[in-house]
Amino acid sequence: MVAISKEPLEYVLSKYNIDVIKIRNESYKEKKGVWWVHTLDGFKVLKKISNSEDTLKYIISAVYHLCNNGIKIPAINKTKDGGDYVKVDGCCYVLSDAAKGKNPSYKTDKEFKIVVTELAKFHKASENFCPAPDTKPKVHLGKWIEEYSKRLEDMNNFYKRDLNKNQSGEIGEIIIKEFPFFYNRAKEALTGLKGEEYKTWVEKVEKIGGLCHQDFAAGNLLLSPTGEVFILDTDSLTVDIPARDIRKLLNKIMRKNGKWCIELLKSFIDTYQLTNPLSYSEWKVVKLDLMYPHLFLGAMNKYYYQRDKEWGYDKYLKKIKEICDFEKTLSPVLNNFDLLIK
Repeated sequence: MVAISKEPLEYVLSKYNIDVIKIRNESYKEKKGVWWVHTLDGFKVLKKISNSEDTLKYIISAVYHLCNNGIKIPAINKTKDGGDYVKVDGCCYVLSDAAKGKNPSYKTDKEFKIVVTELAKFHKASENFCPAPDTKPKVHLGKWIEEYSKRLEDMNNFYKRDLNKNQSGEIGEIIIKEFPFFYNRAKEALTGLKGEEYKTWVEKVEKIGGLCHQDFAAGNLLLSPTGEVFILDTDSLTVDIPARDIRKLLNKIMRKNGKWCIELLKSFIDTYQLTNPLSYSEWKVVKLDLMYPHLFLGAMNKYYYQRDKEWGYDKYLKKIKEICDFEKTLSPVLNNFDLLIK
């Protein structure tokens, strides 16, 4: 609370042509924060950005590109001097309009298809985006093999450590039992990613441009009363092939479902293809990215590095068990994946 009170909100908001009635904090960490700003013209959203100024410039330029190509993102408010943000003591603040609506649900066929269609539109609209030379873009394009290999071997070292312990606890026992299965699946995925399909898709995006949201999910979408779909939380936009977003969204949908479902996957692919059709070889890359056990390795990483300080041992244990069981339901889907994309 002391840190929040030190934020120069009044000064920042004085740089805009707005009449402030009230400010309410939504979330706060020292390097980033979100506030609802009630003005005479309605609500606005003020964000303290954790990215560097050069990365913020890249994100804003990407947002304008997407908006110019038909994607609905809450409008960034201009300052009195025409700027896109206010900089105070090295920190940047962005004021945007507040969108009205509700989060869609994966449970209804109509809203499920709205989410998938909007992702396809997002990827289509991101084509021809080129980061300006004076900005610092986030880029994952072409880095998968190196990043995934490093992550796998990092967790392999923890597995070996637990394997050589006399007592490793219940979590350690689960890791010792399950890790070899996921390690082999990750190795198979990495072998596939070293083929021509991934390389070709990367080269294609290098030429035509492409953005990924990185957290494209129902929680970051709003269905307005008029039927428009607004995309929120664009702070993590990165340059990469669409497979990154597809894999993340599919994992979210299937986790909500409780397990992987071939019928849901088929509906996803068919819906996506109507707006931004991918080639057979590109869907093969999606399959390889799904094969790599991102969730299981992520749960291991979270536990071994104690990344969530509020979690106790029992919560880590529960999460690892849940994710392990969920990831294993993918196996029959992988076996039938090629039939879905022919």
